[in-house]
Amino acid sequence: MGRFQYEDSVRVDFDDRVLAHLQTVMGMKLRRSESFYFTWRESVDLGGGRTSVWIHSRAGLVFKFHGSRMPRLNRTWLDALMQTANSPGGLQIIPEPAENGDASPDI
Repeated sequence: MGRFQYEDSVRVDFDDRVLAHLQTVMGMKLRRSESFYFTWRESVDLGGGRTSVWIHSRAGLVFKFHGSRMPRLNRTWLDALMQTANSPGGLQIIPEPAENGDASPDI
């Protein structure tokens, strides 16, 4: 499990694979100077519910991976995550779809 940290107050654990895809999507959005919400569901252990943070170019973001290797990125999933990030509700984690045969490890 990796960890996403927002500013000094929000820390949440995600699978390294999920975290790598989130990092890529957030990086693409921020390179374009696009701010957006990022929303995720909390585990039942933490009381359930959901949390949203406003991602912007001056936000302190940390992506801490448990493993040392970068997971292979699924282009289809990146596109789907980017669609959520471009929606009014912002970036939300959705289930990983099957790849359309064009996975790209170096996006």
